[in-house]
Amino acid sequence: MANITFKGNPVQTNGELPETGQQAPDFVLTKTDLTDLPLADLSGKKVILNIFPSIETMVCAESVRRFNEAAHSLDNTAVLCISRDLPFAHQRFVDKEGLDAVISLSELRSLDFGDRYGVRITDSALAGLLSRAVVVIDENGRVLYTQQVPEIGQEPDYETVLDAVRTMDKNTSFEDVCTKMPVGEHARFDDTDDACDDGRAGKI
Repeated sequence: MANITFKGNPVQTNGELPETGQQAPDFVLTKTDLTDLPLADLSGKKVILNIFPSIETMVCAESVRRFNEAAHSLDNTAVLCISRDLPFAHQRFVDKEGLDAVISLSELRSLDFGDRYGVRITDSALAGLLSRAVVVIDENGRVLYTQQVPEIGQEPDYETVLDAVRTMDKNTSFEDVCTKMPVGEHARFDDTDDACDDGRAGKI
């Protein structure tokens, strides 16, 4: 489980984020029009999972605004904004902010996402909600980068996430991605993935 904080108080999740280099766990989430979106539908795209407790809070809302702005400059990339909020709440925010480059998703019909990605908060007043985290998935469905934000009241490190995405293109190997990203800010892979294993940092 991840040990994080909310307003300085310890909070635990039900697990850890997926390991870099592994196939991203499958999921099905619900869009604002109440249709379901499986991860498999995004095959061949880079995917950013912006995960957070609730769109109704200031920090979560700001993360969606920031990723929506960034998404305009990212090629072949789907940015998913994911929480336990009902699709109607997501739609209200999309309409109010005029968002046009992210996909807002709810755990309306299944809780598999939070369980499979290890982001379900298990204690405190936020129990049952999702922690604040970001996962980057490459075009082949493998986890390239993860970021578990240590304090729920803090925003993600956007630039490190975007750097991870920008290092990828369809002709770039995992080895190339690792060497291009700054030390301490890139995903670390095991030898079994035939990618870099130089001891540099992975998750932040």
